[in-house]
Amino acid sequence: MASLALTSPPAVKVPSYLASSSSSLFSRSSISFSTIESRSRICVSNSAKCNLPKALNLGNGKASIPITNGTTLPNYFDSSSRLEKPVSSSSSRAANTKLKLFSGTANPALSQEIAWYMGLELGKISIKRFADGEVYVQLKESVRGCDVFLVQPTCTPTNENLMELLIMVDACRRASAKKVTAVIPYFGYARADRKTQGRESIAAKLVANLITEAGADRVLACDLHSGQSMGYFDIPVDHVYCQPVILDYLASKSISSQDLVVVSPDVGGVARARAFAKKLSDAPLAIVDKRRHGHNVAEVMNLIGDVKGKVAVMVDDMIDTAGTIVKGAALLHEEGAREVYACCTHAVFSPPAIERLSSGLLQEVIVTNTLPVAEKNYFPQLTILSVANLLGETIWRVHDDSSVSSIFL
Repeated sequence: MASLALTSPPAVKVPSYLASSSSSLFSRSSISFSTIESRSRICVSNSAKCNLPKALNLGNGKASIPITNGTTLPNYFDSSSRLEKPVSSSSSRAANTKLKLFSGTANPALSQEIAWYMGLELGKISIKRFADGEVYVQLKESVRGCDVFLVQPTCTPTNENLMELLIMVDACRRASAKKVTAVIPYFGYARADRKTQGRESIAAKLVANLITEAGADRVLACDLHSGQSMGYFDIPVDHVYCQPVILDYLASKSISSQDLVVVSPDVGGVARARAFAKKLSDAPLAIVDKRRHGHNVAEVMNLIGDVKGKVAVMVDDMIDTAGTIVKGAALLHEEGAREVYACCTHAVFSPPAIERLSSGLLQEVIVTNTLPVAEKNYFPQLTILSVANLLGETIWRVHDDSSVSSIFL
């Protein structure tokens, strides 16, 4: 019977990915984090200066996954009172022992980053798998009367991680936790949100029912595939948008807003791309029209909009097999685009995604760490940004009964 012991990760140097230099990408309506500690933004006409730590200088080099530890912290943590002392400090938030944060086995590195941002330690938990594949979960500390947050994306292997989350929720409920919140950075089965043919299931609704019936009181998810998925839950859902992380990174690049065009890789992502373009000085929008012949198979047909001589930024919620992104990038180059960037939240990267993305059609592939990316899947154009501070702040606000939506205004 294999077991997992969640301990502090080894010392890894953590780069700072957020922008510190001015850029013409942002308009006055840029994402504001004014209420998050150690952050401020100064806006001037047609530009914004992020008074944050200096940006990554990856130069399209090896992908970077920020992981915090006790000796090496990103610059934006330096002035945070949350991390100056252990959990037992006088900090009103960190000293609140009624908040417990536990991690599943799907993405422990992200969970550790969130804990460090919040000034907390991850809760002690034992997760084992028996020889026949059954999952065993035991909490190693009391959660009676506590506000418990369980961090577990339902990524590959999807069914195992989903079952693990359900058992974790059940363990907390039976241990008399006051509230249990499932923090799901990546919600598996989100694409099965409607019937497109006869006799199909709506698996997203089924999974929502499973999480609710297991005993979760609330769900916190990042960039759901479609907004209607929130309605499948009979419990409150906090939808976290990861746009601020990607936008702050793009602000570090010397791309003129006049040369920029935001591209939706399909008609279904137009609303997402339009919201993204609005934050980039209301950049023009283009749409790739495609016809899908089967699951994970896409054929690009034509382009709506002008990209000639421009820097195209393709925006999507996830990259799975990369067929949509790569065929879209090929079409953009045919239509005269100077450079093509791909931005997405969830790096699913199912084969043959790595071969397609590293083929040279994309200048850079920008993703976040909602899903763990194995080192074998790194390629020169890949950049991974951390959403730990965004999730950590959201968790604090949920716990304090404060506004979450105000983060994204």
